Amino acid sequence: MALRVRVRTGASGAGWMSKHVAVLMGGWSSERPVSLRSGEGCAAALEEKGYRVSRVDVGRDVASVLMQIKPDVAFNALHGPYGEDGTIQGLLEILAIPYTHSGVLASSLAMDKDKAKMVLAAEGVPVPFGKIVSREEAAKAHVMEPPYVLKPVNEGSSFGVVIVKEGRSHPPQELTSPDWRYGERLLAEKYVAGLELTCAVMGDRALDIIEITAVSEAFYGYDAKYSKGGSIHTLPARLQPNIYHRIQELSLRAHRALGCRGVSRADFRYDEAKDELVCLEVNTQPGMAETSLAPEMAAYAGISFGELVSWLVGGGSCRRWAIA
Repeated sequence: MALRVRVRTGASGAGWMSKHVAVLMGGWSSERPVSLRSGEGCAAALEEKGYRVSRVDVGRDVASVLMQIKPDVAFNALHGPYGEDGTIQGLLEILAIPYTHSGVLASSLAMDKDKAKMVLAAEGVPVPFGKIVSREEAAKAHVMEPPYVLKPVNEGSSFGVVIVKEGRSHPPQELTSPDWRYGERLLAEKYVAGLELTCAVMGDRALDIIEITAVSEAFYGYDAKYSKGGSIHTLPARLQPNIYHRIQELSLRAHRALGCRGVSRADFRYDEAKDELVCLEVNTQPGMAETSLAPEMAAYAGISFGELVSWLVGGGSCRRWAIA
């Protein structure tokens, strides 16, 4: 994949004296379009703040490009495999380029949904019952009693997620599609009905909670996340105070348990009828377009998008594998 680098000095005169930030975006995962959107928004906001910015559309020659442009900090706006699974983080450690967001260990742990669940459960964060299955066995017969969810172990943005509804007589046939590109290991989880909730953590602070309602899909899938009008965000979420505070506390606990840095976002399901709350996953590289969930929560807390990305740059470092 060709690598495109565009360097432009921020509009502010302070840009000539400020840090040179390489915004890493794009890549070659299924989440490339989302990453490009995140990266462009962050780059523009950093330029507004006076930083000198290089937009780096990441290819496999990213190491040589970074050595050539010599940034002071790398702003990681990559999503999906190679961007948030510890791979690019390890490369930046080797190159000794300070970077934003989580380090090698937290990134690789959080990206592997099964391993992350083990860590979270050990720290008292409730997670849904589940098990690892192969794509082949999940396509042959039900791997657990419906309703249940099948999701690729190492993907984001709901790519490859299949909900098997109650009463469905046969396993999901989409798993046999020749176009399937989400891996052979799947996580099968008990389906938890109820509210879709998310809470971002910024440093050592849990922000407020968004309740998400998908408009035209059965769940908060790719189109609901990224299509205009695909979902409704209610901020703050309409919850009883004890549940609200519980989700904030669990989000912060999950962030710390995995060793996350900078900003993370924990996703939950809450079944009000059963009073059942589970953490579905922790995202170490939440979407960073100006209208994404984490920036929306930051804005509600009085932190502008420009302030958020500047804060992330200011906290950039190497050796980010230690538990925060």
